[in-house]
Amino acid sequence: MAPYFLKNLVPRKEQRAEARPLLEVLREVTWVQWALFFSGITELQTQFNKPTHDITTAITLTLLFRSVGAVIFGILSDRFGRKWPLVGNLVLCAVLQLGGGFVQTFKQFLACRSLFGIAMGGIWGLAAATSLENLPVEMRGIASGVLQQGYAVGYLLAACINLTLVPDTPTTWRSLFWTAAGMSLFAAALRAVLPESEVFLRAKAIEKAKGTSTGHKTKVFIKETGEMLKRHWLLCIYAVLLMTGFNFLSHGSQDLYPTYLHASKNISTHNATIATIIGNCGAIAGGVVAGYISQYLGRRLTIVVFVCLIGAFIPLWILPNTFGALAAGAFCIQFGVQGAWGVIPIQLAEMSPPAFRATFPGVAYQLGNMVSSAASQIEATGGDHLKTNIIVNGVLTKVPDYATVQGILIGVVSAFVIFITIIGPEKHGAHFEKHRTAFEEGAARGDALFEDEDLEERRGESLEEKEKPSVDKV
Repeated sequence: MAPYFLKNLVPRKEQRAEARPLLEVLREVTWVQWALFFSGITELQTQFNKPTHDITTAITLTLLFRSVGAVIFGILSDRFGRKWPLVGNLVLCAVLQLGGGFVQTFKQFLACRSLFGIAMGGIWGLAAATSLENLPVEMRGIASGVLQQGYAVGYLLAACINLTLVPDTPTTWRSLFWTAAGMSLFAAALRAVLPESEVFLRAKAIEKAKGTSTGHKTKVFIKETGEMLKRHWLLCIYAVLLMTGFNFLSHGSQDLYPTYLHASKNISTHNATIATIIGNCGAIAGGVVAGYISQYLGRRLTIVVFVCLIGAFIPLWILPNTFGALAAGAFCIQFGVQGAWGVIPIQLAEMSPPAFRATFPGVAYQLGNMVSSAASQIEATGGDHLKTNIIVNGVLTKVPDYATVQGILIGVVSAFVIFITIIGPEKHGAHFEKHRTAFEEGAARGDALFEDEDLEERRGESLEEKEKPSVDKV
């Protein structure tokens, strides 16, 4: 008899039967729901005269500090609401991106990127919670894929700017940081003009009708947070292990990729950037396709299928020596990597303790990032010790064998991700938007739902209490 976690890979028929057709759901989505959803290395080596291994330290430090930001901004979001914590988070990102373009020494650059890691760490959890909880359940699979590929679109935009703007400006790489700061400010302004998440508006109205003070709500939040950790500590460990594997997949296949093409395959910097852009097109396509499929195939089974695709495409990714074949490999490998990643926002949101769906997914994601933060340094160190020979300008030259290093790393990580995904939980189609928020009594329980009538009932109770003094006087 097959284990439960294998039999449960595909959603039960009754779960799928309750879902409405996607086109029908799309017609019912309001403009506010759409708006809330969408509101979700070479130049540095020359500038600071540092080798690849040292430059990748900046990536490592940024990833290490992201978990701090996930804790801070996740707690603020689950306690006070989605809107203003995310706005403040985006503004802080913009300030630090702007400052990053003015640093003059490598130590200043590392310090700025470390602080930026704290700011960057809060964005994912807040954006995912805001986007998914305001959409119908039937849309959340494809919405998860589109949401996650904001990462790939940002990477693609950065590559395009690096290809066009950076070489033609006297400030070179600094112009990329300043452009990114403007984009972050625009995102903050957009979120500021949109309303608070409906879930929090409803919860705050209930608490206001009860006459609950801010101090009392904070005490309840702290109490429920402790209760959640006691109830779900094993789930917390599992989520960190899952996100460790996923972050090794993404960073191991992306962070050193342009350097790999240039150093190990003798591809020009310009063509390496083009290949990166092509790879991100594959990422966007994979994320959307996987997100849509997961609504019917199930979250975990979709992840397993797309990670298997990664293994199948590794040879195409590392063996060719021509630009065309390598670019095709980049497209295919990122189709698999970001296809699997496209399911992660909704998978984490559904399996999270519902009242903590900004903090829990965000912290799990960023702790996984912290563990995998050395991925690019592992690859750079591996390249320092494993060499290969290529022809450069007609001369046989010994270069780092990043192809072999990356192939081994991604192969091992893919096997781990398949294993950890299969043994994990899945709550396909969970209605987490019906759950009590983290500052309400009983929020740590998985069954702590509030009914549509709660607000009216509590308003009625409040009115009765106000009328009691006059009755007593009579």
